[in-house]
Amino acid sequence: MDIFIGNLIGFAVIAAIIIKWVVPPVKGLMQKQQDAVRTALAESAEAARKLADADAMHAKAIENAKAESAKVTDEAKHDSERIAAQLAEQGGMDAERIKAQGAQHVQLMRQQLIRQLRSGLGSEAVEKADELVRAHVADTANQAATVDRFLAELDEMAPSHAVIETGASARLRAASREAQAALTTEFDVVAGDLTAPGLTTLAAELGSVAALLIAEPSLTKHLAEPTDDSTAKVRLVDRLLSDKVDERTAKLLRTAVSQRWSTESDLVDSVEHTARLALLRRAELEDAVDEVEDQLFRFGRILDAQPRLTALLSDATTPPEGRIALLDNVLNDNADVNATARDLLSQTIGLLRGERADEAVVDLAELAVARRGEVVAHVTAAAELSDAQRTRLTEVLTRIYGHPVAVQLHVDPELIGGLSIAVGDEVIDGSIASRLAAAQTQLPD
Repeated sequence: MDIFIGNLIGFAVIAAIIIKWVVPPVKGLMQKQQDAVRTALAESAEAARKLADADAMHAKAIENAKAESAKVTDEAKHDSERIAAQLAEQGGMDAERIKAQGAQHVQLMRQQLIRQLRSGLGSEAVEKADELVRAHVADTANQAATVDRFLAELDEMAPSHAVIETGASARLRAASREAQAALTTEFDVVAGDLTAPGLTTLAAELGSVAALLIAEPSLTKHLAEPTDDSTAKVRLVDRLLSDKVDERTAKLLRTAVSQRWSTESDLVDSVEHTARLALLRRAELEDAVDEVEDQLFRFGRILDAQPRLTALLSDATTPPEGRIALLDNVLNDNADVNATARDLLSQTIGLLRGERADEAVVDLAELAVARRGEVVAHVTAAAELSDAQRTRLTEVLTRIYGHPVAVQLHVDPELIGGLSIAVGDEVIDGSIASRLAAAQTQLPD
């Protein structure tokens, strides 16, 4: 029994301990658990409600999307129909434009083809004509006949009253031309009674003065300055040159500086021109004018045939002495060169200042002819002219220009036939080559 009571007391103690110390925490824990379950149930109910709301919103969104999709589909259908109509209209316009451009291109191609065919046929025709003409004039008689026909055409030309001048004088302006004429008149007076040695001295001194004026541009500028009173310039010439040159030379120089010149270079040119006249006057006294003229023209043709020699003689960077030495070497190859022709060429080459040597020699040769009242006709032919043709040509040109004409003939086989004539600045081209060239240039492009 005691054991039972002891066990009962022990059980009671344990029960008391459990009730006091175990039950409250367990009850609190159970309460918390219940609260948590209740919270979870509330949250679950809220989530279910939200889910229901979301399902409703989703269903509504699906309905809205279906309506919007139907609307977009309808608008896209209308847009596609409008775009298709626009594309059809634009395609029709582009097709018309392409057709028009194609028609224009076809027309342009047609015109270009026609031009090419015309040009080709024309070129072939001209080439064939060239071959036929060359074959025809290969015969000497036929070639001579082309010259005769051209001379007959010239014979029918009306007389011309053109004033023919040398290349040098033609380039002068009115004032300088009058001044040179006055100087030439004074030369004729001064040189009227001079012999060959006196003319040689006059030419050499005038040439030296021309060289001095070239070397001293300030002096030239002062002597050529236009003024109503030339006394000061005459005194300057006397002070500088009277004891260095002959009185006749000084007289010509006084006349030169007393004139009114268009440019400074015209004064130098006219002093050189007068020096040339002195040498030509010497040739007249020695009855060598024809020989001098012929040799000057022949030397001009040598320069035409040798561009390298022309360039060397024209080179302004080479001192005059060097150019004259080269000229002497060329002339020494021909012992028959007339002394006056040699002096004229040396003087001309030595006084070059920018001109081409071949042009200066042509001017010199024309001056020699013009001094006798003649004009020079530079005639180019495909072959040598017969004596009868040369005589007829001289007569016809003399009648046309109203002056005696000196014919200088140059042979160029490229002319094929006919003649080309240059008198001063006037050119009469009756060559077959020029006519064929004209036919070629007149072909359509």
